[in-house]
Amino acid sequence: KALEKAKYEKIAKGEIETAHPGYLLSQDTYYVGNIKGVGRIYQQTVIDTYTKVAFVKLYDRKNALVASDILNDKVIPFFEEEKLDVLRILTDRGTEYCGSIERHEYQLYLAVEDIDHTKTKARSPQTNGICERFHQTAQNEFYSTAFRKKIYRSIEELQKDLDNWIAEYNNERTHSGKYCYGKTPMQTFLESKMNINYI
Repeated sequence: KALEKAKYEKIAKGEIETAHPGYLLSQDTYYVGNIKGVGRIYQQTVIDTYTKVAFVKLYDRKNALVASDILNDKVIPFFEEEKLDVLRILTDRGTEYCGSIERHEYQLYLAVEDIDHTKTKARSPQTNGICERFHQTAQNEFYSTAFRKKIYRSIEELQKDLDNWIAEYNNERTHSGKYCYGKTPMQTFLESKMNINYI
């Protein structure tokens, strides 16, 4: 019991221990900006901490419903197709992720899907570092360029270009992360998945 508690405290402080794809996902909200004619845009981000495979979806608000929508629409179907379970999700303590389990859409969704929820340490924004680094990358490599090249008239239009960028990020951009060793997130995912199947 004490070892289990110490492990969760390490995760909550940002020391991420992960064992395989689906073992621990990290989720966060990123404020993209207020775009003329479109309004405020928020990005829900979910990253598999082992492989760095990322999922992103844009919304005009941040709340529990959209936080669970990305899981239902993009994340869980991907893992189901790959025949892997999502065991745990790490989030900050924002209202879109935390609330009364009986009435909070995100908490209810995790309960239905049997996914454990770990929250970062209070008042420590650096503890969700994987998402923070990804948001910087998305800002530098996608948003900065996209907003200079094009005037977006809808979230859907921006989402389409973001989907193209995320496909490139997951399938073509190599990572030097702890488990990637210079491979792309999807290469790492597929190789790790094969290793799980041998166990």
